[in-house]
Amino acid sequence: MSIDLSLDRIRKLLAHLPPYSRPTIHVAGTNGKGSVCALVSSILSASSPPFVVGRFNSPHLVSVLDCICVANQPVSAEVYSTARQEVERIDRENDVGASNFELLACTALFIFERAAVDIVVLEVGMGGRLDATNAVPDECILVSALAAVDLDHQAFLGNTVEAIAREKAAIARNGKPFVIGPQVHPQVVDVARQIATVAGATVVPPAAVTLAEGSDERGGREFGDMALSGAPPPRAVKVSMAYFDEPVLAALPLHGEHQLANLEIAAGIISALVAHPACQRLDHRLQARITPAAVARGIEKTRWPGRLSYNTFTLPSQPSNGRQNAQVTVLADGAHNPASATALADYLSDLLARSPGRPLALTYVLGLSHSPPKTPAQTLGPLFALSERLPQGCQVRIGAALLRFTPPEGMPWVRSVPPSEMRAAIESLVPDPTSGLELWSPSAETAAGADNAVDIFEQALCWAAERQGDREDALVVVAGSLYLVADFYRLLDRLGQAQGIWGAN
Repeated sequence: MSIDLSLDRIRKLLAHLPPYSRPTIHVAGTNGKGSVCALVSSILSASSPPFVVGRFNSPHLVSVLDCICVANQPVSAEVYSTARQEVERIDRENDVGASNFELLACTALFIFERAAVDIVVLEVGMGGRLDATNAVPDECILVSALAAVDLDHQAFLGNTVEAIAREKAAIARNGKPFVIGPQVHPQVVDVARQIATVAGATVVPPAAVTLAEGSDERGGREFGDMALSGAPPPRAVKVSMAYFDEPVLAALPLHGEHQLANLEIAAGIISALVAHPACQRLDHRLQARITPAAVARGIEKTRWPGRLSYNTFTLPSQPSNGRQNAQVTVLADGAHNPASATALADYLSDLLARSPGRPLALTYVLGLSHSPPKTPAQTLGPLFALSERLPQGCQVRIGAALLRFTPPEGMPWVRSVPPSEMRAAIESLVPDPTSGLELWSPSAETAAGADNAVDIFEQALCWAAERQGDREDALVVVAGSLYLVADFYRLLDRLGQAQGIWGAN
C-alpha cells in the first residue's frame, strides 16, 4: 500500500461529521514533536482547575488506543470502536477512499469533538502541509509549533532539510502564533520563518531553558549520584517564559540534552497560549489557570514512554535451562533515524563516561523499519561509534541482538529490516575482528518455535542477561524503532511488570 499525501479525502470525511470546533495546538517536526505534545498536555492538565485535554500522537505505541488520549488516559476500546465505525461508514457511503491514517486522524478529531475537550494537542503524522491533521480549520488553531527538522521520509517530503522544513512549517496559520524550536540545521529556521511570514503567522520564540544551579545536563548532581541499576533522577531546570516575570523552577523527568530543547518549545507554546491576542477568544481564564506553579507541576508529571525511558524488571527463571531470576535494566528509545540515533549515542556517551569504574556489558536490542533512502548503516552508525567516544579506562563490552518487530496494526506498509541486513550493516561499521563485538539473531529453528515477535524478544533479553559477567554492570538499550519498543512493553505486560509505564499522562 502506497502513501498518497493529500487533504482532499479527510476534508470530505470531516464535511459529513459534526463540525470540528475544538481549540487546537498543532505540532510538527522530525524529532521531538511527540515529547513536546506530552509536555504541553501535562502542563495544561496540571493547571488549576485542570483543562480536559485531548491528545493525538502517531504512531501508536502498544495499541491504537494509546494514540488517542482524553484527560491523560487512552480512550476505551468501546469509544474508539464506535467512532471508528462511524467514520468508516461515512467513508464507504461517500466513496471517499480515505487512507488508514486519514481514518485514524478523523476518528481522533471525532472523539475529541464528542467529548467536548477543552483543548486538543495534535501531533502531525508526517510532513505537515499535506498531513491529515492539517485539515483542522484555521479558526480552531491556537498555536502551531515546529520541533527539530532533519532528514527522514525523503521519498515523500524532499531530499534536503530545507525541502522538508518547507513541508513541516506549512502548518503555520494566518494570524496565529508559530513557535520555531531550536534546530540542528540553522537553515531550517530561515525557511520556517519565510513560510510562516507568507502564511501570515506570528513567529514567536521558544522559551529559554537552562539547568538550575547544582544540576548538569546528564542527571542533576543535587539529587545524588546515579547508578546503572535504575533511572537517573530528574534534572532541575530553570524555564524563562515571556509571560512570567520570574523563571519557573521545575524537575524535568525526560532524559537527554535534546529534551531541554523540547521543553523550550513546549514552554514557548504555553507562553503564546496565555499571551497572544489570537488565543484570547478562549473563555477559559487562561492567565488565572496557567500559573508558574502549574507549569512546574506539569513538567514534573510528564511521562513519555519509549523515549530514553528506563525500566528495571525481572526475567523469570527457567528450570529447563537452569536460568535463575535475572534483574535487567532496560533503556528504551525509539531512535529510528540518524539524528535521533545520534541523540541516543550522545546520551549514552555522557552516561557511561560518568559510570562507576566497574566494566559494563552494554547490549543493544535493535529493530529497524525499511525506509529508503535511509539505510541501516546510517541509523546504526552513531550507536556503533560509541566506543570511540568513551574516555580512556572506560571498559564497555558491546553486543547487539537483531530482531524483527510485530507489524503495527493498520499499517501494512511498515516492514522490518531483516536481521541479516542489520548484521551486514554492523559488520561494515565494525570491521575489526578483534573488537569483541557480539551479535545475536534468532536462528531459523528459534523463529519457527516462537509464537510471535514478543517471544523472540524475551529470548534476546535472556541472551543479554547472560552476557553480564560476575564483576560487570549491565545495561540493555532497546532502539531502532518505536514498533520494537512496543514489543518490549508487550513483554512487560505479559510478565505482569508493566506498571508505571504510562505514568500521569
